[in-house]
Amino acid sequence: MDMNTTPLIDVMLVLLIMFIITIPVQTHAVKIDLPVPTDAKNNVDPEKNKITIDPAGTIAWNGTPVDLAQLSQFLEQTKALPVEPELQVQPDPYARYIVVDRVMAVVKRSGVGKLGFVGNEQYARVF
Repeated sequence: MDMNTTPLIDVMLVLLIMFIITIPVQTHAVKIDLPVPTDAKNNVDPEKNKITIDPAGTIAWNGTPVDLAQLSQFLEQTKALPVEPELQVQPDPYARYIVVDRVMAVVKRSGVGKLGFVGNEQYARVF
């Protein structure tokens, strides 16, 4: 007499599917409070500051290489202006995530109100 293993296999498949569905996907994200659009019209300053990150991990402020401490100082200086200029962030598609994550953490700590990401269309074909 052989043992019928079909019910056992069915139960195991159901349990496997339940485990796959219930396990949360672990992701790492930097939470950034993006500015909320308002109906009030503000005077827009034409000066825009740009942070770029190249594949080698070099951070540049308006084309000048800086480190994270200098970046923090520049961000504090822009917040002290009467009209805060827009901050544009443009990481290279091949820049390391950890470098971009550290830059975004500095931006979040500084409390910049006008933040924009430039060049998102370059990531359209990466995935």
